Amino acid sequence: MNNGHTKTGSHFPGKVRGTLAFALVVLSTFTVPTQAHDILPASAQTSAILFKNATIHTAVDGVKADSDLLIENGKIMAIGKALAAPEAAIYDASGRHIYPGLIALDTSLGLVEVEMMRPSNDSREVGEINPQLEALTAFNPDSEIIPTVRVNGITHAQIVPQGDSLAGQSALVSLDSWTVEDAIVQTKAAFHLYWPRLKSLSSETKKREEQRKEYRQQVAKVTEAFTDGYRYYLAHKSGAKTKLDMRWQSMLPLFRGEAQLFVHASTQKQIEEAAALAKHYQFKLVIVGGYDAWRLADLLNEIDAKVIYTRTLSLPMRKDEPIEMSFKIPALLNQAQIPFALGFSSDWNSRNLPLAAGQTVAYGLSKEEALKSVTLDAAKILGVEDMGAIAVGYKANLIISGGDILDPMVTKIEKVYIDGRDVDLNNRQQQLYQKYLKR
Repeated sequence: MNNGHTKTGSHFPGKVRGTLAFALVVLSTFTVPTQAHDILPASAQTSAILFKNATIHTAVDGVKADSDLLIENGKIMAIGKALAAPEAAIYDASGRHIYPGLIALDTSLGLVEVEMMRPSNDSREVGEINPQLEALTAFNPDSEIIPTVRVNGITHAQIVPQGDSLAGQSALVSLDSWTVEDAIVQTKAAFHLYWPRLKSLSSETKKREEQRKEYRQQVAKVTEAFTDGYRYYLAHKSGAKTKLDMRWQSMLPLFRGEAQLFVHASTQKQIEEAAALAKHYQFKLVIVGGYDAWRLADLLNEIDAKVIYTRTLSLPMRKDEPIEMSFKIPALLNQAQIPFALGFSSDWNSRNLPLAAGQTVAYGLSKEEALKSVTLDAAKILGVEDMGAIAVGYKANLIISGGDILDPMVTKIEKVYIDGRDVDLNNRQQQLYQKYLKR
């Protein structure tokens, strides 16, 4: 299960500190030559910028044609027609589209460089019950993959630990930063549980019973872990705790209602069992995967659960389902009034997030709903209130495009701004393309 290093603890004040394992993460960052790009992070915004005559896709207040947008100090200051800002630099955006920066959910960006190279793959850890582990401690802001993803308009990513049970905590990061500390976007703590999966049952009775027994044992381990964590919480709350256990100590915000539990589950059975666990402890639940979530609208809406749907470009899960089933599920979630966002569970392949959102438009979502699913709704699921939309007071995370960002054939992204900073869109792929043009 171990892919080369560990993510134990954190190097930030007031949190669990790493040991030799984190040193291995740092060491691998500097010893694997493919892990550091040479593109400088953008400088902080020093002067206001006024975008003129653009089509602005706000993700919160519709589409505004032939409108102006003013940003200053990394924030959106004004939206309207014929805006005036004498001190601002003018950007003529006639014929251009301005979108909010896209937020990629459920990724391993910065955790994986080359999947088959153990020293450059730090997406998971040994063991099954590791709530204290933080993906952020292994994040590499110099990853060569990051510039190849943000060129498609992705400005932020949720980096998520992988595992077989309680895998650790995720974080939201900016995709243009010098250091891990620069990259962090503050969110609520987010714990990730990979619910056990009952694989296709064997036709042999004995083998089938063994599979079911193994599944029940795996679920029992999950239940036992949360029972132990809850007992620790009660002891801590009453002042009776005598022994420090970093696993359960890290879970205190979850039991206090200050964190969210992200459960990776796709089938109806998995989702029902995850919802029962969340309801028992009154956790704030987010289902990741969520293939069958639309079938359980009453259950999920009863506990205010949310869904990150990750299979938009996948084949159906079952052989007897229509070929377009995976494409239709976002529209079914929308019809069921389940709050959801789109994710793309990958590292380099998360660049296809806008394509996945565009696919949903052909199968029931409106363009505005599809855009929200990878911007505003994604931010809301993570508990961020000033990202994912073009509105006054929001962070100036912007995409300037010559065409529809949800259609890769016409997108033509020209500029990406993160917190008002003009990000360099160069990347290794473009460098290699230019190199071999000269051969």
